[in-house]
Order: sequence, then structure tokens, then C-alpha cells
Amino acid sequence: MATYTCYHCKEEIEEGTPHDCWTTTEENLTRGLSEDLMDAWERLRETAAEFGDQRIYASHKSIMFSRKSCYFFVRPQKSFLEIWFFLGRRLKDSRVRSVVETSRVKVAHQLRIKHRDEVESPLTDWLKEAYDVSETLRSSPKKATAGKRKTVSKEKPK
Repeated sequence: MATYTCYHCKEEIEEGTPHDCWTTTEENLTRGLSEDLMDAWERLRETAAEFGDQRIYASHKSIMFSRKSCYFFVRPQKSFLEIWFFLGRRLKDSRVRSVVETSRVKVAHQLRIKHRDEVESPLTDWLKEAYDVSETLRSSPKKATAGKRKTVSKEKPK
């Protein structure tokens, strides 16, 4: 049967077969990881799951950890796990590779891990902080206008 290569995920798909590469699973995203990276991933997931009630799910090329909104996510790569977490402050640490202000109140921090032993303090402390503040770090809503506006007539007074 004829096949084609999906533009997004680069998989060979048989024509006529349903395909939705935007829907993925944790297993699909972690399938090709080395033993060291898989150990690091498992420890990272276990640690985060212990924080409390949350939703852990795969989305495109990331594994998301969220309460009402995402507080951190992981992008598994061939040679490292790319981790992004959101705090209400800017960190200054040599392990943090990138810092991005994502809103007036949220600051995203990126770092990479390659081994299970890296899933320890201060990383776990930062992730716990991100979990704890995720409910309060929402972009503040626009200010409501004080009172009603007056309707102005365009007619000339008599």
C-alpha cells in the first residue's frame, strides 16, 4: 500500500490510515531515551507527582504538569531533558540556561538535565515552588471601568 511522510512527526503513514500526530503520549515522547535519561525522567515525574493534585499529560512534544495552569513542562531530547518551569521571580543560577518573562507575573526558566542525580535540590525546590505558586500566578485581569460611561447625544441642544 502507498505511504506518505507526515510533515509534522516525520512518520511513514499508510494512505487511508487515520493519523493525528498532535495527539501523543508520555510513552511515545520518552520511547527513545537512553537508560540514564529514562532514570532521570522517572525520578522527575515521581518527584513532581508527590507535590499533590495535578494533571500530567503529553502535548505535542512536551509533557505538561499543571494544576489550573501549567507550572512546568519537559521536552525529552536525545541527549537531555529540557525543563521549563514558571515562578513569580527571576532566578540567577548557573544551571538556568534561559529566562523568559511570559507575562507580568510569570517568569519561565529553562534548564537541562542528563542524569538522575540532577533531580535534587535546588531543582526539586524550584519545581515545588512553581507548583505552590501556580494557583496565584495568573495574569491579573484588566481593570474594570469605574462606573458606567455616559451616553452622549450627538444632537445639538435647542
